[in-house]
Amino acid sequence: MTSTSLPLSPKILARAKRAVRCAPFYMKLLATMRSQSVPLRAIMDARGMLSGYTRQPLSEVAADNHLGWLITVGIVRREVDGQGLTDSFRLTPIGRQLVEQWEAAGRPDSTGSPLDYLLNARNRWLRLPTWLS
Repeated sequence: MTSTSLPLSPKILARAKRAVRCAPFYMKLLATMRSQSVPLRAIMDARGMLSGYTRQPLSEVAADNHLGWLITVGIVRREVDGQGLTDSFRLTPIGRQLVEQWEAAGRPDSTGSPLDYLLNARNRWLRLPTWLS
């Protein structure tokens, strides 16, 4: 199933792609999030590595922080149930679009260059607070 491409600015797409390349996750996690929600406990610690989701074991806080950045750039979202937000995550339409592009290109698990990591860190840590924007 191919999703409809969203009209996004090149700057937004570049930032989103860079964030994924710099995240400690494999494409398998994002591909799984495309069809089902993935709970945080499946991503953290050694479980994430054993499932093929992470490049290294991540603490709960680290996994949540990395996923939080992917939420900020619009790739993933927290799952909602009848009680409110849960600890599970799914792809957004932008995330689906990017995963489909990477799968079509045959480069599912590329990592960022040193410049990608520098620009991602700048975007992630030196952005304006939400109350100023």
